[in-house]
Amino acid sequence: MAIVLPVKGVSPEFGKFNWQAPNATIVGDVQLGDYCTVWFNAVIRGDVNKIRIGHHSNIQDGAVIHCTYQKTETKIGNYVSIAHNAIVHGCTIEDSVLVGMGAIIMDGAHIETGSIIAAGAVITQNTRVPSGSIYAGNPAKFLKLVSPEAAEIFMRTANNYIEYASWFQAD
Repeated sequence: MAIVLPVKGVSPEFGKFNWQAPNATIVGDVQLGDYCTVWFNAVIRGDVNKIRIGHHSNIQDGAVIHCTYQKTETKIGNYVSIAHNAIVHGCTIEDSVLVGMGAIIMDGAHIETGSIIAAGAVITQNTRVPSGSIYAGNPAKFLKLVSPEAAEIFMRTANNYIEYASWFQAD
């Protein structure tokens, strides 16, 4: 069973058909939509501000989702994949976005729909990533547009993680 705790009387809320790894931690003012998965050692910490996560999104192993006290909440849309060991802090991520392994997205950043943040990229404070862009590097810069062929990765990855979670369900 995941660690799910209230903070100052506010408990996390979960949509239908969510799955959390037994050592995931979800605390405070957090809302997850339907069909979300939170993986091993992931932390979603809504202790100092709100965290909202849409439907069919996955927070993979070791990822940290947090926000800034009285300043920036974190909003994550539908069909978003936050890969292993990524840090998402006080920012907005629209629908159908892939955040690569070890990427960092800082306060006030805004990642528009259909974008890819490359593994290890650092999106600095208040950066706006235009829809359909791939950003890479430290600090992250525009690399190229997401090709129509690559755009299927958003739905495929989100659906794969729902399937993977089903492997942990009791028969």
